Amino acid sequence: MSRAAEKLLNEEPAKRILLVEDDTGLQRQMQWALDPFKMVAAGTRNEAMRIFEETGDMRIVILDLGLPPDPDGASEGLIILDAILSNAPQTKVIILSGNADRAVAVSAVGRGAFDFISKPIDVDVLKLIVQRAARMFELEEENRALRAFADRRMPGFVFGSSQMQQVAQTLERVARTDASVLILGESGTGKELIARALHETSSRSTAKLVAINCASIPENLLESELFGHERGAFTGAIKQTLGKFEIADKGTLFLDEIGDMPTALQAKLLRFLQSRQFERVGGRTTLTVNVRIVSATNQPLDALVKEGRFREDLYYRLNEIRLELPPLRDRDGDAVILAQHFRNLYNREHSRNLRGFTKEALVALQAHKWPGNVRELENRVKRAVIMSDGPMIAATDLELVSDGKLRNLNLRDHMREVESALLREALAVSDGNVSKAAKLMGISRPQVYNLLGVHKRRA
Repeated sequence: MSRAAEKLLNEEPAKRILLVEDDTGLQRQMQWALDPFKMVAAGTRNEAMRIFEETGDMRIVILDLGLPPDPDGASEGLIILDAILSNAPQTKVIILSGNADRAVAVSAVGRGAFDFISKPIDVDVLKLIVQRAARMFELEEENRALRAFADRRMPGFVFGSSQMQQVAQTLERVARTDASVLILGESGTGKELIARALHETSSRSTAKLVAINCASIPENLLESELFGHERGAFTGAIKQTLGKFEIADKGTLFLDEIGDMPTALQAKLLRFLQSRQFERVGGRTTLTVNVRIVSATNQPLDALVKEGRFREDLYYRLNEIRLELPPLRDRDGDAVILAQHFRNLYNREHSRNLRGFTKEALVALQAHKWPGNVRELENRVKRAVIMSDGPMIAATDLELVSDGKLRNLNLRDHMREVESALLREALAVSDGNVSKAAKLMGISRPQVYNLLGVHKRRA
């Protein structure tokens, strides 16, 4: 191991920076300027890659594109960039470039670099970029840890929005019970995924989860599929066959598209839910099973009950716990989170190495209304991973149109909006009494006056 790598390994990972720069004067200047970060410098591609491989956990790399033997070009720097991001795509690479090389630096960002800064270096600007890169790495690391934790508890359940957080909290509480659960949501919102998460986080997880789509099986066969049949029960019944209820014994039965179940069969299902007993088609023996029922539909069951197309007593039996899944268009930020999840998934499945999405693609993901919900998003990302020329997925790969404007993710801006809304509401509730408004908000009267002045100036 080189002395430079050994020196860096002694430092806290969050404080390490690899500087790839052949100008020794600039090396010394940046080492001094970026304290408390601990920096090790490399002047060539081979030296840089050796240090990067030996340290193993490099979060930030500052990279000059013009390195020997091509100091006036960008070939060496771009090779390093591609090699680093291929091996460790989470690394934040900050590009150094001359003003004349701005177009090359922009293209480097398109290849996956975090940001770029032009020479001569403005130390204060560089500090801000490095601090932002370090914070971004921390947030992504926390997000990966949270996803891994959530995936252990609810496999495949990926979200970041408050809307889905509420669903997850309800799901965790309900999973420990044997209550019947009714899942409502548009087609493609992930109702079967929720049913699977309910089963796998319950005490029944060692038994089977058995799923049946009530809309895809002809009415005359659905009863046999659910309850089984005896030999000779009908033409073609050449042997005794177990139904889904028996197969799911001690586990969970997922009845998808329950709103399409025929009325006659609804009565038999109701009798089973009341007694947990049934008979196979053509049989006389009463069978008892221990099955938890989870059902789902994209139809408005309340309306079907009023129209007489769905039994009210069955509805209440199925609806002991109700989970409503919001459509993807109403899940703040989840389209991008899910897109990244599916990119990683299909990168592995198809042996691709696409590093992320271009800015235009992220804008398009945020702006699209997703009529097909998560299913549509997954299909678009899967196709993009297979078809994209890379290294980043573009809006055209997703077959989406971008207006070029990312949603405002500035935390301070959103905090100001919330602050202003709370201030207006507190003053309205207190009928303009500043003392009462301050008490409602849990702050002092001077702070209320200060907020009033700030928001008045902004207005």
